[in-house]
Amino acid sequence: MPTMNNISPIKTIALGILFALACIELSACSRSEANANQVAKNPEVGVVTIQARPLTLSSELPGRTTAFMIAQIRPQIGGIVQKRVFTEGSLVKTGDLLYQIDPATYQAAYDSAKATLAKSEATLASAALTAKRNAALLAIDAISTQTNDDAQAALKEDEAAVAESKAALETASINLQYTRITSPISGRIETSTVTPGALVTAAQTTALTTVQQLDPIYVDIPQSSVDVLKLRQAIANGSLKTDSQNAVAIKLKLEDGTAYSHLGKLQSTGTTVDTTTGSITLRALVPNPEHLLMPGMYVRATLDKGTDPQALLVPQKGVTRDSTGKATAMVVNKNGQIEVRNITVAEAVGHDWHVTSGLAAGERIVVEGTSKVRAGQTVDAVEVAGTADGNPVAAASTPATAAAVVAQK
Repeated sequence: MPTMNNISPIKTIALGILFALACIELSACSRSEANANQVAKNPEVGVVTIQARPLTLSSELPGRTTAFMIAQIRPQIGGIVQKRVFTEGSLVKTGDLLYQIDPATYQAAYDSAKATLAKSEATLASAALTAKRNAALLAIDAISTQTNDDAQAALKEDEAAVAESKAALETASINLQYTRITSPISGRIETSTVTPGALVTAAQTTALTTVQQLDPIYVDIPQSSVDVLKLRQAIANGSLKTDSQNAVAIKLKLEDGTAYSHLGKLQSTGTTVDTTTGSITLRALVPNPEHLLMPGMYVRATLDKGTDPQALLVPQKGVTRDSTGKATAMVVNKNGQIEVRNITVAEAVGHDWHVTSGLAAGERIVVEGTSKVRAGQTVDAVEVAGTADGNPVAAASTPATAAAVVAQK
């Protein structure tokens, strides 16, 4: 029997080649089996199982603040401003003195009118005695009828003169009072356009200053006429709650995003639709005791529109749009296959969409891996963290679809 030492080199090389070929064949088989297993494996997608829960519906509406009352202070007589009494930017009350116009000429006119009235009253008293005496003399035919008629006519003339003098005195008194320019409302006063020594005239176009009542304050909210009709229907069917005065409560958010501490109420709507924009202006009344809100500020008003006890929320990344713009979602059915559903979304709720049709509670929505699957394909669904926590949530609609209104009183 030959030993290893007796095997020829040629046979040794041949055996080595055969061994190498066997190893290569085994490796290729292993790779083919792995590839076959990989092809057979279903694609994996991340899903969220949607659940129904209570959802408070609301609309976030843009608006601007407007003073509750505005009084532009103008002189009603002409004259020289003697002094300005108020501090610019301070709070004033109804009846507070703002400007003093030189009263000298108006005081003189008042005194003259008062003296004229006294003279007229004295003349009237004398005429009354004469008329009474002549009437008695006429009764005994001591004087002619003409003399008595003249006395009675003189009495009436003197009575008219007294009435005229009283009117002149009242006019002089009013003009004298107008030298004291007072505030017609309570509020914050703006800067003054005149200083002491300035000449002002009656009915001038430039206001001396302006007083604005800021507590409460108005918030004007433009909304489309279509949205106004929808919200009126919501008020009519009771889904939008109002108080005893048919007003809807609103919450405000300031320009910096902070919440305003006082609730306001939608009170009225405009009566005309703007033909250019198709919008109607809603007006809300908001308490402003700290004067934090100033006229012209931009705010956002949140209006609670009711509660949907069985709302369905779907993560926004699980909703796409088809070529026609309709919202769609991929659903993994009971057989583990992909279904593409047409759905209807109402408003955004945080990172979710409020879906009103097309889906049902308990269905699994694909939120990860949508790009690598197609309708009808079998997949392996893996549950991922969603937003379903079983707690009631509040929905704020986007400004483009928001609507708010209060029914006409």
